[in-house]
Amino acid sequence: MRIAVVTSSPPMAEGGHMVIARELTRALRESGHDAHILVTPQNEFGRQASAYLATWLTDVTSSEGRPIDQVISLRWPSYAVRHPRHVCWLNHTMREYYDLWDSFSATLSPKARIKERVRKTFIHAADRYLLTRLSKLYVQSRTVQQRIAAWRALRSIVLYPPAPRRDYRCDRYGDAFLFVSRLTRLKRAEFLVRALATAPASSIRLVIAGEGEERPALEALASELGVAARITFTGRLTEDQLLGQLATCRAVCFPPLQEDYGFVTVEAFASRKAVITCRDSGGPAELVHDGTNGFICEPDPLAIGHALRRLADDPPLAERLGAAAFETGAQLTWPETVRQLVVQ
Repeated sequence: MRIAVVTSSPPMAEGGHMVIARELTRALRESGHDAHILVTPQNEFGRQASAYLATWLTDVTSSEGRPIDQVISLRWPSYAVRHPRHVCWLNHTMREYYDLWDSFSATLSPKARIKERVRKTFIHAADRYLLTRLSKLYVQSRTVQQRIAAWRALRSIVLYPPAPRRDYRCDRYGDAFLFVSRLTRLKRAEFLVRALATAPASSIRLVIAGEGEERPALEALASELGVAARITFTGRLTEDQLLGQLATCRAVCFPPLQEDYGFVTVEAFASRKAVITCRDSGGPAELVHDGTNGFICEPDPLAIGHALRRLADDPPLAERLGAAAFETGAQLTWPETVRQLVVQ
């Protein structure tokens, strides 16, 4: 079959949305399909309607005189493309108009709030219409599923993405805990800096990998709390550097707020490392089983600090949880993902 994998992206942007599009395309090709990526626009605030319209008008029924047999779309507004055989594997809708609406709208002036409420109404109406006209709808986590649960006409199936195919390995269980993500407020790296301060000066160390607007504030907080010497800020990692950090850390810490899914968890599992996350972290908390392949904590630095100390003080525990994490991750495979997403 000839299949178009459709995702949206801001211009010149990289991120998990492009990783999953490439991984899915590669898996489709390895299964014998002729698969290609189509990137549709994702415009700035105030121009969302034009992005939906441009995607709606994009012809995905044929290319270079040959028919396209199926479309698999991934995120807003890529699912606006029209095709008689259209499966959506939903990463996320526009979160500012869904679960982040309260925090987003609180920053607006009364006039701007009215304008954005109108846009929110339009986006919800468009999404509801577009997602109900699909051949099939999959979602990448229960967290994503719950955001659209108010639309009872929608029937979705949870299909967790496997880890990207990389040369994962486990060299040892060192004394450093790894946090890797974009450094934005929603990722809550601040929890880990504060958690480190709850532990007495010890061998516990933290590696924070990634870039983002929160880095200066995190560095200042580490200095203020007296833990700067125990934290390494690496910046953005290459693939080899990421694999090296995963291979040698004690465990991975990932406490975001209502994450859609996040590859961090399954990449840690593939490296035989446990994951420390929070009850309100969304996708990661769906994969972590407390005390089995990691720890699910209250969203509080004290609780996270307790989990850090448990794994720091008990290397065999980190190894046992890491082995269970590997077994959990191994249940998610790309061939099975392709089997479900391809409409025969």
